Amino acid sequence: MAILKETQTSNQLIRAFEPYKETAGEEYMSDKMRAHFSAILNKWKQELMEEVDRTVHHMQDEAANFPDPADRASQEEEFSLELRARDRERKLIKKIDETLQLLEDNEYGWCESCGVEIGIRRLEARPTATLCIDCKTLAEIKEKQLGS
Repeated sequence: MAILKETQTSNQLIRAFEPYKETAGEEYMSDKMRAHFSAILNKWKQELMEEVDRTVHHMQDEAANFPDPADRASQEEEFSLELRARDRERKLIKKIDETLQLLEDNEYGWCESCGVEIGIRRLEARPTATLCIDCKTLAEIKEKQLGS
């Protein structure tokens, strides 16, 4: 149940934004476009940090020394799942920070493999994307072939 809630929370974190509306002749990754993605990334990071704080408070409030070994084991398992989720979020926060640095350096929005534009809609769906859809698809195919 905690994992389902976690997945739902993660999926909802960055969904509350207005899709970017390009103007005719607007240059890709203009200042306005970069500000749009910066706002999305910063909001996402803030929400993740708030979730971490909630987990810490929850674990402090709920920590109890149950005399029944089954109750104690259940609580430890719940805490373990929460900590694993927070660890994934910690890694995601690091990736968001790296992406914000790319924005700052004017290197955001271009595929790190082939150099083409990643695309606004792909970046809105996955703001930390570093590969265009073609390179990502190719990488996934290679990964499947090596994994089999």
